[in-house]
Amino acid sequence: MPWLDKLAVLSVALNGVLAGLYFAFTCAVSPALGRLEDRSFVVAFRAINAAILNGWFLSVFFLAPLTAVAAAIWGGSTERSFPWALVAGGVLAAVTFIVTVAANVPLNEGLAAAPSGSAALDHAARAAFESAWNGWNLLRTLTGTAATVCLAAALAVGR
Repeated sequence: MPWLDKLAVLSVALNGVLAGLYFAFTCAVSPALGRLEDRSFVVAFRAINAAILNGWFLSVFFLAPLTAVAAAIWGGSTERSFPWALVAGGVLAAVTFIVTVAANVPLNEGLAAAPSGSAALDHAARAAFESAWNGWNLLRTLTGTAATVCLAAALAVGR
């Protein structure tokens, strides 16, 4: 298997794992947390945000867009029959990363710093976070999934 195909396979796997994580939040975790009262919601989401900052997640988080962009740079300029799919996959993976860094992470930080402990404070912290975070998470779920599909298509058809 040529090195570009190996890079594309790695990129499909990493971007698929990341898209799957975001999808799990979209269809299961966020709806479940949405059923909690405000205090429990704030405590639970803060715990999730702290727990996810680990080596496994951070490795996938940084390597998924890096491998996709690398595959787009090297594969998009070759004679492959589907070079546009590599480029689209790289762009979509980068967009997914940017949405996370520019939108979800600041919202996470805002929730962590928000005063809480009373019903009014917990409600305010949740109100400033939940809807916006869920919206941005849906966007990165869609872009991450589309990146994975494009990268897989390039690998499957580009032989």
